[in-house]
Amino acid sequence: SEALGLAMMIEMPLVVVNVQRGGPSTGLPTKTEQSDLLQAMYGRNGESPVIVIAAGTPANCFDFAYEACRLTLEHMTPVILLSDGYIANGSAPWRIRTVEEMPEIKNHILEEAYDEWHPYDRDDKTLARKWAIPGTPDLEHRVGGLEKNKVTGNVSYVPENHEYMIKIRAEKIRKVQENIPLLKTEFTDEGELLVIGWGGTYGSLHSAVKQMNELGYKNVGYAHFNYLNPLPKNTEDVFQRFKKIVVCELNNGQFATVLRSQFKGFEFEQFNKIQGLPFNNSELTTKFKEMID
Repeated sequence: SEALGLAMMIEMPLVVVNVQRGGPSTGLPTKTEQSDLLQAMYGRNGESPVIVIAAGTPANCFDFAYEACRLTLEHMTPVILLSDGYIANGSAPWRIRTVEEMPEIKNHILEEAYDEWHPYDRDDKTLARKWAIPGTPDLEHRVGGLEKNKVTGNVSYVPENHEYMIKIRAEKIRKVQENIPLLKTEFTDEGELLVIGWGGTYGSLHSAVKQMNELGYKNVGYAHFNYLNPLPKNTEDVFQRFKKIVVCELNNGQFATVLRSQFKGFEFEQFNKIQGLPFNNSELTTKFKEMID
């Protein structure tokens, strides 16, 4: 918590991988759960937002690890990558891509000073600061956990400056929305019921919604979230196209809590399982049928 807060404060590119297990404390150390989401979102002192993403299957863990590195370098802020015990103990075939096939990762490394350079100059598009290589002449400035002046980087206790810096760090995370994919729906783009999942529940939820469609329930769609903070910018548009929404999680409703805090005009039904086990098809399809019939 303290280290992540410091990394956020000094705007350091850092990736933390959290493979979630059954908790709290030692809990169920060999079982799966999705109960660290709120810790990833809010588990630091002060106003300290960071990017949070989640892998969905064993096959896309590499892609999202690469994506975490891309986001942290392009936006100069920590990224938490969530996995879980189910993914960690699973396996799937996947093709190793060549370097040329991977998306380019840009960075903000500054190798020499320029006229009118200030330590807290920010990129107009991302609000990311330049990354000065330690020891570079004329790029000396302070880093650390104390609040800094918005221009010079000197320690500052000025109230208005502190409020400005709090808001600029939050806005920097919001601007990540412009650099992540839009939320997609599967099976149908509108209908009676939207099933929502995130992280390692993709396989079980996708299979259950597919079965519902094969049984004739063509009005059931599925949306899977891999980007959790910030959320894709079209999230509300997707929600508006369905009459009912159910959020399925292997916890007590943490993502549902996040969605309620950001989208006040929607009712989010919860379907939760906290047994150290993944969802199975029968319990999911039974719940979905209850909500439709």
